[in-house]
Amino acid sequence: MKNNENNMSDNSIKKEILNIGSLLDYQEGSVVSRALINKDVGTVTLFSFDKGEGLSEHTAPFDALVYVFDGEAEITISKEDFRLKSGQMIIMPANEPHALRALEKFKMMLIMIKS
Repeated sequence: MKNNENNMSDNSIKKEILNIGSLLDYQEGSVVSRALINKDVGTVTLFSFDKGEGLSEHTAPFDALVYVFDGEAEITISKEDFRLKSGQMIIMPANEPHALRALEKFKMMLIMIKS
């Protein structure tokens, strides 16, 4: 798995209307991420996953919301599987083990609240 990251600096944030689907592309055999907001109190990051790619089980010390805006994914939280399609979201509670797997190419927004 390749992991490519493209961050927007806080200085590049502008008041403009953006099309979420066009902010990052799919890359074959890869997970691509792009941080839109990275603050001490939380982050907003977009991800695209090629089919079959994913993130292995891990935990985070903060609550996180995943919003799938293209494709389909399986998200496992504390050994319970959830199948999400475009337009659906789920909250991953702090300190609970979770993992993600692309059932087909999918894109998601991850919003993590740190306070």
